[in-house]
Amino acid sequence: MSRPLNVVALVGSPTASAQSRTLLLVQHLLDALRQHATINAERVELAAIARPLGQALQRSELEAPVEQALRTLEAADFLLVAAPVYRGSYPGLFKHLVDFIGLEALVDTPVLLAATGGSERHALVIDHQLRPLFSFLQAHTLPIGVYATPGDFDGEAITSAALQARIALAAERAAVHLQPRTAAAPAPLRRIA
Repeated sequence: MSRPLNVVALVGSPTASAQSRTLLLVQHLLDALRQHATINAERVELAAIARPLGQALQRSELEAPVEQALRTLEAADFLLVAAPVYRGSYPGLFKHLVDFIGLEALVDTPVLLAATGGSERHALVIDHQLRPLFSFLQAHTLPIGVYATPGDFDGEAITSAALQARIALAAERAAVHLQPRTAAAPAPLRRIA
């Protein structure tokens, strides 16, 4: 019997709220992923570590909860990364956290990207900002992303049929990456720079 896949969801909102659309989108995406595989899902919420994170300039200065969050992200078999759009981009503290991830920690890790914003005009944040960020870390960003606006939600429910279909499609396409990897030793990393 194989172990459940270690799926880590990074909720990139620096403000805590049970009504956060970014958090709600992550919850719906995790539910959809569970329909395709047995997963052990864990969330890393930026809001919970925002203040101590913002005070650190190097990883050695991080407080224990932030270091633990980074280790959780780096140990993921599969990442679900969701960020809200603030002034046309992801939040600065979100980028600050990602800057502390080890340069080779996410090599070939599958990453499903998602974002929330105030209108459709920010939907390209996934392809123009999040995808290059995780590609730099040599993660395997999945080709489909999920973007949501306030009009897609009614409380905690997703009322948009288009968003529901997009979530289902993203989970279906991610299914191949949700299968346990073979026990063979990974090939050593070849450094190019």
